[in-house]
Amino acid sequence: MGGVDAGLEDDSGAVMKAVGRQIKLWRESAGLRQAELGEAIGYSEEMVSCVERGRRAPKPEFLDNADRVLGAGGKIAAMQGDVAEARYPKKVRDLAKLEADAVELGAYSNHNMHGLLQTEEYARALFTMRRPAYGEEEIERHVAARMARQLIFDSRPAPLITFVLEEVTLRRPIGGTIILRRQLERLAEVGELRHVAIQVMPTDRDEHAGMAGELRVLKIKDGTTVGYSEAQLTSRLISDPREVQILEMRYGMIRAQALTPRESLAFIEKVRGET
Repeated sequence: MGGVDAGLEDDSGAVMKAVGRQIKLWRESAGLRQAELGEAIGYSEEMVSCVERGRRAPKPEFLDNADRVLGAGGKIAAMQGDVAEARYPKKVRDLAKLEADAVELGAYSNHNMHGLLQTEEYARALFTMRRPAYGEEEIERHVAARMARQLIFDSRPAPLITFVLEEVTLRRPIGGTIILRRQLERLAEVGELRHVAIQVMPTDRDEHAGMAGELRVLKIKDGTTVGYSEAQLTSRLISDPREVQILEMRYGMIRAQALTPRESLAFIEKVRGET
C-alpha cells in the first residue's frame, strides 16, 4: 500500500483540507466509495479518508492515480505543488521564499553547518538530537524541507551566496565521524561553485564581530535588504532599515576577519584530512 505524510500543523492544514475537499468532490461525482477509490489507486480506505479530511498530505503518486481513476483531467494532479509546499513547516516555507527571491545571500553560522550546506544525513542527525524529541515522521518532514531549500544553488540567474562558518562547525562530529567527513566533502564541492564563497572563522581570532550570534542578510530582487535570525524557539525577519544596516556592517566585518575563500577551502581540506 502507498504511504502518506504525517498530520500537518499551522496554515498548511488549511491547504490540506482544501485538497481533501476537492478529492472528495471528484470521488463522489464518480460514484465511488472511499474503499473503492483506495482499492483502485493502491491505498487503504483509512488513508483515503485521512486525505479527504485534510489530516494527511497525499504523496504525488496518490494525486496522480486519483486524477487518472477519477477522470479529473489533470486538475487533481495539478495540486502537487501546493501539497509539496504545505508539507514543510511554515517558518521554513517563509525562509525558502525569501531565499528564492534573493539576488545575494550572506550567512554566518556559529554552532553547526548552515542549513543550505548540510548533507541529508547531517541534517537528519541534527533533527534527531532535538529535545523535546521529534517523531520519525516529523524528522523526515524537516529534513525534506531543508533539502528542498538547497535548490537555490541551481537557480538561474544564480544569486551570489556567501557563508562564514566557525571553525568548530568543521570539527564538531554531528552524527559521527563518517557523517562529518562526508559533510566536509560537501563543503568543498559547494565552495568550488562560481557563485558561492565559503569562509572559515578560525577559533584563534582575537577580534570577532559576530559574538552576538548567527545572522543572515538577504538582498531581494526588488532592491530591498532584510535580515533573518534564529535563537532557540524564535525566528525573526528583520526589515527595519537601521537594524538591517547594523547586520550588514557586522557581516561585512565578519567576512573581513575570516579566512579568504581560497584559504578557507584549503583549511576545510586540512580538517577533512584530520577527520
